[in-house]
Amino acid sequence: MASSEKRMLRINRVFLCLFLFAFVCEGFYLPGTYMHTYSNDDEIYAKVNSLTSIETELPFSYYSLPYCKPHDGVKKSAENLGELLMGDQIDNSPYRFRMNKNESVFLCITSPLNEQEVKLLKQRTRDLYQVNMILDNLPAMRYANQNGVKIQWTGFPIGYSPANSNDDYIINHLKFKVLIHEYEGSTVEIIGTGEEGMGVISEADKKKTSGFEIVGFEVVPCSVKHDPEEMSKLHMYDNINSINCLGDLERSQIIRERERVAFTYEVEFVKSSTRWPSRWDAYLKMEGARVHWFSILNSLMVIFFLAGIVFVIFLRTVRRDLTRYEELDKEAQAQMNEELSGWKLVVGDVFREPEHAKLLCVMVGDGVQITGMAAVTIVFAALGFMSPASRGMLLTGMIILYLLLGALAGYAGVYLWKTIKGTPDGWRSVAWWNACFFPGIVFVILTMLNFLLWGSKSTGAIPISLYFILLSLWFCISVPLTLFGGYLGTRAEPIQFPVRTNQIPREIPARKYPSWLLVLGAGTLPFGTLFIELFFILSSIWLGRFYYVFGFLFVVLLLLVIVCAEVSVVLTYMHLCVEDWRWWWKAFFASGSVALYVFLYSINYLVFDLQSLSGPVSALLYLGYSLIMAVAIMLSTGTIGFLMSFYFVHYLFSSVKID
Repeated sequence: MASSEKRMLRINRVFLCLFLFAFVCEGFYLPGTYMHTYSNDDEIYAKVNSLTSIETELPFSYYSLPYCKPHDGVKKSAENLGELLMGDQIDNSPYRFRMNKNESVFLCITSPLNEQEVKLLKQRTRDLYQVNMILDNLPAMRYANQNGVKIQWTGFPIGYSPANSNDDYIINHLKFKVLIHEYEGSTVEIIGTGEEGMGVISEADKKKTSGFEIVGFEVVPCSVKHDPEEMSKLHMYDNINSINCLGDLERSQIIRERERVAFTYEVEFVKSSTRWPSRWDAYLKMEGARVHWFSILNSLMVIFFLAGIVFVIFLRTVRRDLTRYEELDKEAQAQMNEELSGWKLVVGDVFREPEHAKLLCVMVGDGVQITGMAAVTIVFAALGFMSPASRGMLLTGMIILYLLLGALAGYAGVYLWKTIKGTPDGWRSVAWWNACFFPGIVFVILTMLNFLLWGSKSTGAIPISLYFILLSLWFCISVPLTLFGGYLGTRAEPIQFPVRTNQIPREIPARKYPSWLLVLGAGTLPFGTLFIELFFILSSIWLGRFYYVFGFLFVVLLLLVIVCAEVSVVLTYMHLCVEDWRWWWKAFFASGSVALYVFLYSINYLVFDLQSLSGPVSALLYLGYSLIMAVAIMLSTGTIGFLMSFYFVHYLFSSVKID
C-alpha cells in the first residue's frame, strides 16, 4: 500500500507540474527584436506584406494593384526561409510617419484606371483581400463591431462592396493611431532573439536608447472621393485638411474605368502605458481558455480509462497467468503447454519478421524524427524562444530541427532493422529510404501545389531558387546525418528476442470480422485528445489568427503520447489473445490511424468552417497541406504506438519460460 500511495503521489505531482507549465506558458514570449527608440520628428516608414484573403488563401504582391510607390522604388526586405515558404513578401512603402507629429498627408494620385486595373481591383475586393501593413515590426490592427462585440483584426480590406449596391469602392484614406511609450533607458534590459540578431542593451547604450518606443499600431480604413484636379496639384507628403470618414457612398471612391484615385492618410501619436516587451499582448489575447482546459480534462478521462484497462491486463490477467505458470513443476508445465490458450500459443511466432519489414523500419525512423522535431519546437515555443515578432521563425526552426534530427531517424530505422533481421546487412538502403521517404512525399505534394500557385501568379509559389536551397539543405545536411545515424545503429547491440521463432508459421484462426476494423476504430481515442486543439491550429493557419498557446499544446502533446501508447498496447494484447501474431503493423496503425480522422476532420473544417473558401485552386491547396499534416501525424503517432507495443510484447514474452 505504501508503494502504491507513493506512486500515486508522484503521478499527481507530474500532472500538477504539467498544468502549471500550461498556465505559465499559455501566452509567454520573448519580445523578438531589438527595441527601437525614436526622437521627436524621426522619420519612420511602414512596410507592406503580401495581400491575403481567407477566401482564396492565395497571397499576392501589394504592388500588383495600382498603389502608390516610394520615391526611391520598391525594395524587398530580407526574408528568412519560413517567410518565403509562407508566401510573405515584405516591401517598403511610401507611408512615412514623423515621431510625435500628428498630420494629414497626401500620398499620390493614380493615372486614370484602365480596364485591367478595374477588373483586378474588383476581383480582389470581392475576394475579401486584406492589406497587411507593418510598423516597427508590429502589424496594423483594426477594430470592428459585430453584433455589439468588439472584434480585432490584423490588416484592412482593399475595398468593400455594399449590400445594396452593385458597385465596389476602394479604401484610399487611412487613419493611423500609433501608440508610443516614453523610454528613459534606465530600468529595462532587453534581450533580442529575432530577425535583427541577438544582443543585450548595455548600461553604456541606455542613454543612447532614450526616446519613444512604438507599442501599438492601429488603423481605421475608409473610402473618400477626392477632387482629382485639386489633388493633382499636390506633391507627395504635402499636408491636407483632416478628413471625416462618414461612410456615405456618394462621397466614397468608386472603382470604375477612367477614375483617378487619390491616396491620403492621417497619423495620430498617442502616449500609452504599455511597455515595449508587452506590446504583443494585444495580438496574443487568448480566447477560449476554458475550451483548452476542457480539452485537457477530456483527454485525462480517456487516459485514465485506458490506464485502467492496461492495469487490468498487466496486474490481473498477465501477472496471474505468469505466477500460476511459474509455480508449477516441469511435468505440470509440459502438460500446461499443451493446454495453453490465447497469447501464450503464439510464443513461437510473435517475433516472426513482419511483411515489408524495411518499410516499417523506414516509417518508424521518420516517425522518431518528426516526433522529436515537434516536441523540441513546441518546448522552445512554449518557453518563448519563437516570438511572433520574428515572422517565419517557427517554420524555419521546424525545418532546421528536422534536418538535424536526421541522425535520429537513421539510427532508429537501422537499429530496428538490425533487431528484426539479426544482421546489419542492407542498412544503407534503409538509411537512404529514411532520408528520402517523408521528404519525398512532401516534395511531390508541394511541387504539384506549386504549379497551381505559379499558374495563379501568387507570391505563395516557391521560387526555383528556394527549391535548390531546400534540396541543398536536405542533401548536404539531412542525408549525411541520416547515413551517419544509420552507421551508429549498426554498431549498437540489437535487442535480443526472449523466445525462439518456429520455422513453420502458426495458422491464424478465422475471425468473424476483419481485424483492421478494430485497428481503424482505435484511432478515435487519440483523435479525441487532439481535435479541440486541432480546431485552433487550423483557425490560426487558414483564418489568419495568432496561435500562441504552446503551453497548452505541449500538455496536449504529452497526453497524446500517453493515449497512443495505451491504445496500441491494448490493441496488441487483444490481437495476441485471439492468436493473431501479426501485430507489428497493427500496433503501428492502431495509434497511427488517428491521421485518417485528422484528415477527415480537415475536410469537415473545409466544408463547414471555411465556407467562404472559393475556387478549386484554394480547395486543392487546403487539401494538399492537410494531407502533408496527416502523413506527418500518422508517422509520429504510429511510431509512438509501435515502440510501446514492442516493449510490451518483449516484456510479456521475456517472462514466459517455454522450451
